[in-house]
Amino acid sequence: MEATTAGADALVATLSHKIEERQALLGVIGLGYVGLPVACRFAQEGFQVIGVELKEERVAAINAGRCPIEGDEPGLAELLAEVIAAGRFRATTAYAPLAQADVVLINVETPVDAHHRPHYAALEAACRSLGPRLRRGALVVVESTIAPGTMDRVVRPLLEETSGQRVNQDFHLAACPERVMPGKLLHNLRTMSRVVGGSSPQATELALKLYRCIVAADLDATDCLTAEIVKTAENAYRDVQIAFANEVALICEAAGADVWRVRELVNKSPGRAMLLPGAGVGGHCIPKDPWLLAHGAGGRAPLRLLPAARAVNDFMPLHMAELVVEALAEAGLRIEGARVAILGYAYLENSDDVRNTPSEPFAERLRELGAEVRIHDPYVRAYAGPLEEVLRGADCLALMVRHEPYLRLDLGTIKGWMRTPVLVDGRNAWPSAPGFIHRGIGRGDPRALGRKET
Repeated sequence: MEATTAGADALVATLSHKIEERQALLGVIGLGYVGLPVACRFAQEGFQVIGVELKEERVAAINAGRCPIEGDEPGLAELLAEVIAAGRFRATTAYAPLAQADVVLINVETPVDAHHRPHYAALEAACRSLGPRLRRGALVVVESTIAPGTMDRVVRPLLEETSGQRVNQDFHLAACPERVMPGKLLHNLRTMSRVVGGSSPQATELALKLYRCIVAADLDATDCLTAEIVKTAENAYRDVQIAFANEVALICEAAGADVWRVRELVNKSPGRAMLLPGAGVGGHCIPKDPWLLAHGAGGRAPLRLLPAARAVNDFMPLHMAELVVEALAEAGLRIEGARVAILGYAYLENSDDVRNTPSEPFAERLRELGAEVRIHDPYVRAYAGPLEEVLRGADCLALMVRHEPYLRLDLGTIKGWMRTPVLVDGRNAWPSAPGFIHRGIGRGDPRALGRKET
């Protein structure tokens, strides 16, 4: 037993020294919005990095020094070109090179299914592929957002089974959930604090030493379970706060008030920070992480707030469709056969990220109602054609995303392109729109309230 412990301690000391000297070989599984910038930053700091990505076209682009992430992503394309040219980073579709890796970071998708249960096919596949090649003494870090208990119930058993090794003896595990968002990937990696939860004190210390190489903010040491809960809870918290703002917006519409003025005045009260209402919540994290957090309870706790918040936020794209119907009716048109131009398909401004975009259910609902739908998005390749072609002959413009190019548009010119001047604003891009029949999230009509009361 003493010999086994001494051997494990020696492996920890060796890996610790390699990390300090930037001699550790790093593997990154998944080269998407998280894995690619992480790989580039560690390569920039002097580490040799191997990235594993199943999409061959993405691998080819990365190895050619071309950034596969489009949209406004400051510094990433330049950094990728730099580390590829320096020979410190290369991508592959094969797991075999990870047999030499001292540290492996896992950044794969972790969605939920139609019943709000975690769907870990990608995570399980990564563990099964890594296990037989896992180097003795290596540190494996899961950066993906996962339900509480996943490290212990999914990751550890799979790695132990497929590698024939024991955690905390032959290899080490840590959960260090990412805290980045499109448009700020490199900035967030450097400046956002991280929660670092290890399977043992040694694993935590190794992970802390690793992330100190690229993170300038606080690194908070804890255990795997706490790290899992912290990440899912922080996104669930934001989902609840957005739902509150959206529900206040719906109340303002019904009452004939302006939610944007209400929000401004609410936030003058100490300790209040009402978020922005809008046409829906998207992205890879917020729509699913409340369900991951809830899954961690295992059915042993009553859940009321998180499902309610999800229902409010999922309703907002459908409410946008209601506003379109109302605005068209004011113009004397029915939704059937009306041509609706949707501006923005990404879930986030100035990004090409379409994961869980609220524009999708919005467009689907309009089609169900019989509308002809056209879509434009300057950052999403499938919808990046000329804006005039999308708006020409439209009966309604529906803004779903506050992309910077849209904020510079001249409404007079747009009106000249359209067949019917109807504008429905889901993101408060145009507080007023002279010459248009105008609807917006959270903007009630006091006249309508007066008519109802009489």
